[in-house]
Amino acid sequence: MNIPETREAMAALVQPQQVHRDLYINPRLFQLEVRHLFSNCWVYIGHDSQTPNKGDYYTTQIGDQPLIMVRHTDDQIHVLYNRCPHKGTKIAIDRTGNTGKFFRCPYHAWSFKTDGCLLAIPLKKGYEGTGLDQTEAAKGMMPVGAVHNYRGFIFARLAPEGISFKEFFGKSLSSLDNMVDRSPAGRLVVAGAPLRYMHKCNWKMLVENQTDTCHPMVAHESSAGTAVKIWESMDKPEGTPTPPAMEIIAPFMSPYEFFENMGIRTWPNGHGHTGVHHSIHSDYSAITGYYEQMVEAYGEERAQQILGENRHNTVYFPNIMIKGPIQQLRNFIPLAHDRTLVESWIFRLVDAPDELVARTAMYNRMINAPTSMVGHDDLEMYERAQEGLAAQGSDWVNVQRLYEEGEDFEEEAVLNGTTERQMRNQFHAWLKFMSLTMPESDAQEAAE
Repeated sequence: MNIPETREAMAALVQPQQVHRDLYINPRLFQLEVRHLFSNCWVYIGHDSQTPNKGDYYTTQIGDQPLIMVRHTDDQIHVLYNRCPHKGTKIAIDRTGNTGKFFRCPYHAWSFKTDGCLLAIPLKKGYEGTGLDQTEAAKGMMPVGAVHNYRGFIFARLAPEGISFKEFFGKSLSSLDNMVDRSPAGRLVVAGAPLRYMHKCNWKMLVENQTDTCHPMVAHESSAGTAVKIWESMDKPEGTPTPPAMEIIAPFMSPYEFFENMGIRTWPNGHGHTGVHHSIHSDYSAITGYYEQMVEAYGEERAQQILGENRHNTVYFPNIMIKGPIQQLRNFIPLAHDRTLVESWIFRLVDAPDELVARTAMYNRMINAPTSMVGHDDLEMYERAQEGLAAQGSDWVNVQRLYEEGEDFEEEAVLNGTTERQMRNQFHAWLKFMSLTMPESDAQEAAE
């Protein structure tokens, strides 16, 4: 299906209770997402602890756009397109490193300051009188439209103009605040490299799944369910403490009532979280000395507020999910309409006991690694869905559970924990930011 690049065409794909299967399987639509959606939204780039020193850089991408996050000489972090303005050569090919005070193109040795500004050109006399200074090339490596550092988390908007960071995220930033505030020092640092996992499916399937509370007890029955059965059947002395691994995996087999009662909160622009009242992270064993450290840092009342907030999955549309109680971030990097790279990062709470990051690392390995006990269940469902959506039986994907007529996604809402409202919220945001920079119709485009 050749989809026109218009608001009218995008609106035809999203209905209140369902979305067209082309959102998942159409390569043309993915190209439009890269051009419009991921350009107009604020997208997660990385954490400033990945570039602690001046000249440190980290390379990543948004869709098909290669980017460099780099710490400049003034200690500020810049996000630049990873290409030379001369011939387009990729400047940095390593994932991370330190470039010193400048980048140097490996093709013709053009060099650039770490804020992207052109520094020097070999044989510069050859450009005298050519008008080079009037070209985009003279500006150096192009920066993205806007960058914002929020408590160490670096976000970028590719488009030069658009929605502000504050307006885009609004009250949803409270989840990031809670994750950072769990450190007695109020700081996080990345703990090692991410677990990277290629998924043969559309990126939206992963984002939807983060607030899908009707699948755990079904999809994970063979993994988490088996582990629970084995543990319960073991001959063990009365009072035997539950091992950390079982504390992590057992809640996945909680009944529907558990997830209904935990609640879901939605915010404008596609953001939302499960675990309003409680979550699968609520009943972890206490770590010796941690609560006392938090009380000393924040006072007892504030410490209880921070640690009493146990949000499950917070989705920051379009591309990340965070788990505040265990300091994890999953980055969904779309590569094609049916290919998504997932990076699962964990963070260390500065000045907190090491046992906390050890538990987080265990969770990451058990749940999100390519060799995990749980993640492969989800992967199989995604890939089955990607294949199944090719079938001609229906053009629509249903997201109707607990739908209410007239839902207003520009307002915050707290609802039953098994609602699909957050999915509908995401598709509302998809339509909003996808069509923001498109003409209304083919007729308007032709007229312009």
